[in-house]
Amino acid sequence: MLRSLSTLVTLALLASACGPTPEGGVTEDETTDADGAAVLEEVTRRVPQFENEHVEVWKSIILPNQPLTMHRHDHPRALIALKGGTLTVTTDQGRTYDMTWETGSAYWLEADPPGEMHGDVNEGPEPVEVIVVQLKNVGAEGS
Repeated sequence: MLRSLSTLVTLALLASACGPTPEGGVTEDETTDADGAAVLEEVTRRVPQFENEHVEVWKSIILPNQPLTMHRHDHPRALIALKGGTLTVTTDQGRTYDMTWETGSAYWLEADPPGEMHGDVNEGPEPVEVIVVQLKNVGAEGS
């Protein structure tokens, strides 16, 4: 299992380096300037890498001061920081804490507590980029 997870993480990192733009996904928002010329603006996004019956893998790019909407993680996951930083996390019950990830380091995150939602914001000056390898069929309510 550990060797398989290591292989999946390696594949995820390779995919992120040259991976496709998500189908129907947007990596930048197009707006126009005062002269009507197209201007591309980066946005916080999740870029799917691959998925099978065991894992779901995505790259998250969290830009400064673009809060993520309230959400939850029903399954545990490994996270690999491609570009580290600190996210301020706020739960739907008002609890706030920071999660700091160092570039090049890997972390284990358990499934969220049942019923708890949270939102994240990168208050730093640079984007945070991570690869997330979420295990399926582990940790979900009712599993």
